[in-house]
Amino acid sequence: MAPPLRPRRSTDTPPPPGVTRTAAGTEVAVVAAHATAVELCLFDGAHERRIPLRHRAHGTWWDEVPELTPGTRYGFRVEGPWDPDAGHRHNPAKLLLDPYGHAVEGWVRWGPEVYGHVVDTSGHASPGTRDPRDSAPFVPRSVVLDHDFDWGDDALPAVPWSETVVYEAHVRGLTMRHPEVPAHLQGTYAALGHPAVVEHLLSLGVTTLELLPVHAYVSEPTLVRQGRHNYWGYNSLGFFAPHAGYAAANDPQGVADELRTAVRTLHAAGIEVLLDVVYNHTAEQASASGPTLSWRGLDNAGYYRLDGRGRDIDVTGTGNTMNVTEPAVVRMILDSLRHWVEHYHVDGFRFDLAPALGRGRDDGYDRDHPFLVALRADPVLSRVKLVAEPWDVGVHGWRTGQFPPPFAEWNDRYRDTVRSFWLDDVRRRLHGEPGHGIRELATRLAGSADMFAAGDRGPVASVNLVAAHDGFTLADLTAYDQKHNYANGEDNRDGHGDNRSWNHGVEGSTTDATVLAARNRSIRNLLATLVLSAGVPMLVAGDEMGRTQEGNNNAYNQDNQISWVRWDLRPWQQELLADARDLLALRRELALVRTPRFPTHEPVPGRTRLRWFTETGHVVDDEGWLDPWRRTVVAVLDTLHAEDGAERQAVALVLHGGLDRVDVVAPVVEGVPGWRRRWTSEPDPAGPGSVDPGQDLSVGATTVTVLVGA
Repeated sequence: MAPPLRPRRSTDTPPPPGVTRTAAGTEVAVVAAHATAVELCLFDGAHERRIPLRHRAHGTWWDEVPELTPGTRYGFRVEGPWDPDAGHRHNPAKLLLDPYGHAVEGWVRWGPEVYGHVVDTSGHASPGTRDPRDSAPFVPRSVVLDHDFDWGDDALPAVPWSETVVYEAHVRGLTMRHPEVPAHLQGTYAALGHPAVVEHLLSLGVTTLELLPVHAYVSEPTLVRQGRHNYWGYNSLGFFAPHAGYAAANDPQGVADELRTAVRTLHAAGIEVLLDVVYNHTAEQASASGPTLSWRGLDNAGYYRLDGRGRDIDVTGTGNTMNVTEPAVVRMILDSLRHWVEHYHVDGFRFDLAPALGRGRDDGYDRDHPFLVALRADPVLSRVKLVAEPWDVGVHGWRTGQFPPPFAEWNDRYRDTVRSFWLDDVRRRLHGEPGHGIRELATRLAGSADMFAAGDRGPVASVNLVAAHDGFTLADLTAYDQKHNYANGEDNRDGHGDNRSWNHGVEGSTTDATVLAARNRSIRNLLATLVLSAGVPMLVAGDEMGRTQEGNNNAYNQDNQISWVRWDLRPWQQELLADARDLLALRRELALVRTPRFPTHEPVPGRTRLRWFTETGHVVDDEGWLDPWRRTVVAVLDTLHAEDGAERQAVALVLHGGLDRVDVVAPVVEGVPGWRRRWTSEPDPAGPGSVDPGQDLSVGATTVTVLVGA
């Protein structure tokens, strides 16, 4: 249902930014604090009609414009100072998108006309000279939408963090090759709600679909000149508008309703939808070299973080950074977030380069930054899932574990530690070199209390990952020692160099059965560790089926078969998918690994107890924790001292990263008469499926074995 109409506002107080329907008509407002005049531009095809906005207060320009009905195409032109050294780059020749526009129609046609400063046909820029050419024929329009949508009895699934399994996916990449999705729907919002896609997520055990950015975005001009385009979408053009390129519909209203329908369908299946959001920067790039499409032409000095000479302070690596010390910017981001919750019913957000949103006037990160405080206090936003990517590229930008509750965070130390134990350390051992031992692996598997215990956050504040969209796929971690990014057009200079991967002796594809068997075992070791660790596991679309990007660990501009998930599975991929399903079913079965509170060493009613043993059955001592050569450890978790009525469980996770088969003494745990082998990464495990406490269990080289108390 559409929201109730607001009463008419007085002309001395600005209405909310954007287009607002009131009981008396429709108002439009835009924040342009340093402007001297603002015109609303209405479009009927190529015809443009300009309406001066008559009212101004508090840096906002507004007026009542009855013509702004659903379907209207519009933009702004802004007059004001041109003083680049002071950060001002107003240029009325440039048509500007509404930062609060609910839809964006059309694309940027890259040429000299879209720049506020002079750029000649060869690309040479004169950043200090204002360009007089009209950009309207080369840039998109904002569009007024109708938000009256039949949500039926839709409700947020509200999956508890302790039960959450995140599945990171790209709208196009997930469904472009799905054989059961009709061709005209492949790669679209509509495909997300297709029964075959929903069934895959449910059968896998996914509770929460996290989508790479769906905000309207544009490809960078450098990519366009190379004949490539931005695939991931981290180049926002509108914070309130869904990206039209992901829709089967070809009109703005249809695009919005298609995304809503997908969310409604996923909710009906009990699946949450999180959006990866990019508020740290925009598609306008650096002031001296980027285009003027929206914020820059409205108020460059207000919307962007600048130094004393009008130059961008870039902590994002993209050329610009949004100025979250400015209240209007903070309000815009909060309004955008609420817009997606209220009008699209999304269940939460993952914040790209989140420290950039918590940097104060001194450019340092502050966990009590006004934006973070406002977000946590907001009655709508504080009740949805909030996930931080806890690093940016600025000074002291690594902030994992330093975000306030209720934030969860991507845990990069978990990623690096698990990769090191199962891949890099095994390779080191082959060369007679020590590894990292088991100490940090144990800390990560137990929920990373060293990073997330402060503030009473618990292990569910850690979003555990082994792979993400940015980096090697899970399968490629086991097949490549080096990145292979030549297809990106940057001479393999882009992408991470520290991958902690291991090709198992052959770089890339191979038919060597021994190598393939070792790789498959390593994939399962990584999956099992991820799924059975305390915290919130995050899988990347296709990793459960052995998806490869052919060694490309930065496929940001690869909208093709390199990035798209393949569904025509070979036998080994079908077996891997079955194992992934089994592991996630095991996680659902074992409540003690899904604990929202950190495990304890001593038995405490209502808490998971966690103890660590060597393969000989002894408790790991100080020497063992510090031994860089130690490759085997047994984690024993139990809730045998659970409170009355609570389920009593016991499980032993045998993590063996050694190069040879080893006998492991089955743990002796009071109240556990025997152990049953519930899962193993070893394709043909030796010995019986059950073992008595204190007896030997033979486990293969580099394997995970899960024993459940009988």
